[in-house]
Amino acid sequence: MKKLVVLGAGYGGMRILHRLLPNQLPADVEVVLVDRAPYHSLKTEFYALAAGTISDHHVRVSFPEHERLSVKYGEVTKVDIEGKTIHFEDGSTLNFDDLVIGLGCEDKYHNIPGAEEHTYSIQTINKSRKAYQALNDLPANKVVAIVGGGLSGVEIASELHESRPDLTVKLFDRGNIILSSFPERLSKYVQNWFETHGVEVVNSSNITCVEENTLFNHGEPVHCDVIVWTAGIQPNKVVRELDVEKDNQGRVVLTKQHNIPGFENVYVVGDCASLPHAPSAQLAEGQAEQIVQVLQKRWNGEAPPEEFPAIKLKGVLGSLGKKHGFGLVNERPLTGRVARLLKSGILWMYKYHNG
Repeated sequence: MKKLVVLGAGYGGMRILHRLLPNQLPADVEVVLVDRAPYHSLKTEFYALAAGTISDHHVRVSFPEHERLSVKYGEVTKVDIEGKTIHFEDGSTLNFDDLVIGLGCEDKYHNIPGAEEHTYSIQTINKSRKAYQALNDLPANKVVAIVGGGLSGVEIASELHESRPDLTVKLFDRGNIILSSFPERLSKYVQNWFETHGVEVVNSSNITCVEENTLFNHGEPVHCDVIVWTAGIQPNKVVRELDVEKDNQGRVVLTKQHNIPGFENVYVVGDCASLPHAPSAQLAEGQAEQIVQVLQKRWNGEAPPEEFPAIKLKGVLGSLGKKHGFGLVNERPLTGRVARLLKSGILWMYKYHNG
């Protein structure tokens, strides 16, 4: 019996499982899913969990069930791709014939002193729970700083303002305008929304140091009762320690079949993979679809496709609280209620119809 190990129940790992199960898995292949938690977490909604506008069970999705699917819970510490072995924190190991690495990303602190020690994160469900506890335990009239004006920072800042209007929310961004990777029209719309709703946006910021309850912006101290960090990501530490070729973001360089060069049985999906687009759930799922095709061909003793068409991304949607939103759909800018309704609809479809 061949063993396919899927490291990480993220969007890419789950899409692979849903495409193989129940009827597309060869009779001589078993699958082992490895994750810390006994459920898939909707990472795109962690900002709302931290802000307290949705409950924990809203961001959890059950794993599929199949007689040849087993789940191993644990913290991966090392992947030995030559020895075909996964090492865990508790000292246990797991062997594989084929491996999909989908361990996701971690916060990137840019070597800023104190940033990791004195800020909260929304990169995992456990860290988002801790952020929720800190944010919602605050008395009225306290100050919350969000560092990073990308999609995650914008969403948690707006959601927190809606959840706790008694708090002062400050959003620090190094750009001249927030959401700098979006079209200017959308960036201005979101920046104006914050100004209208009383969220302070600190543009052109430069966080040089973080201490307990204090941010240093251009060296000047700013008091904050809670600080949430959304200023960049990097691949999981286990992937960073792999002795393979990586791009300048630390992501693994892959063949056109999404495997590591020289290891046609080891694939990387999602945030850890070097792809021509910024990491996203949509991109991970598109890549997973292609990995399944490659696996099925190789299991059948056939040559996999020499190349695949570019993964088409339908767009990106962001929320500004529960009533407003923004985004790009087929390169068309959307703002207001329509964008927010679209995002809610896509989330519902994913959660209840497996994407």
